[in-house]
Amino acid sequence: MAFDVLIPARLASTRLPNKPLADIAGLPMIVRVARRAAQSTARSVTVAADDPAIVAACVGHGVAAVLTGKHHPSGSDRLAEATRLLGLAEEAIVVNVQGDEPMIDPALIDACAALLEQRPDCAMSTAAHPIGRAADFANPNIVKVVLDARGAALYFSRAPVPWPRDRGGAFDAAAAAPLRHVGLYAYRVAFLQRYPRLAPSPLESIEQLEQLRVLWHGERIAVHVSHGAPGLGIDTPADLDAARALFAANSGAGFA
Repeated sequence: MAFDVLIPARLASTRLPNKPLADIAGLPMIVRVARRAAQSTARSVTVAADDPAIVAACVGHGVAAVLTGKHHPSGSDRLAEATRLLGLAEEAIVVNVQGDEPMIDPALIDACAALLEQRPDCAMSTAAHPIGRAADFANPNIVKVVLDARGAALYFSRAPVPWPRDRGGAFDAAAAAPLRHVGLYAYRVAFLQRYPRLAPSPLESIEQLEQLRVLWHGERIAVHVSHGAPGLGIDTPADLDAARALFAANSGAGFA
């Protein structure tokens, strides 16, 4: 199966300024992410950046990059422009790897792409893993997903779903089998280019989850369920410190 990885990168960040260029063990974070993604079976890995400084950092370390506009409201919108700049075919599959995931599992990238290829009834695919802690189930910063009988998403929410009514909401991982959504997406290029023209949905605005726009418009999202959690994502200075410590203590712990 042939697919391409695209990594959206935006220089401005309210919680961590200049995040894509943050140094991790001698390399910019965006370069770390791209090198990790290149360990998947993708035929190409390209960063879609909103600033020439990100493009320069990538090119300087042998990573392909394209410069996109600064106006895009989401990573998906940015990648839609990137597919046009790269001239990707409408039937091609692209995987959106977040630019702050330097420890993403390459096998998870492959699995997400393979699932979409196997599901012609779905416009997208994504990933999830079981939630094992009550604190994570209750945490609104951890997005949950509920699936249908064929493994497609019924709904994404920041709320603890499914809610165990008969236990008064008490967390029981075995009984409720809640799933944490992983922000990794595969798309067919034709749908990705159509996505920016879809009207935002009320649910998307309430939950602040752009994937709800897809469900609102009647499209389906297949979900790959993995056994373990993905690597550390970097959203805050504390996350960045943790990643640096991991690389320093373990020579990258295999995350070259």
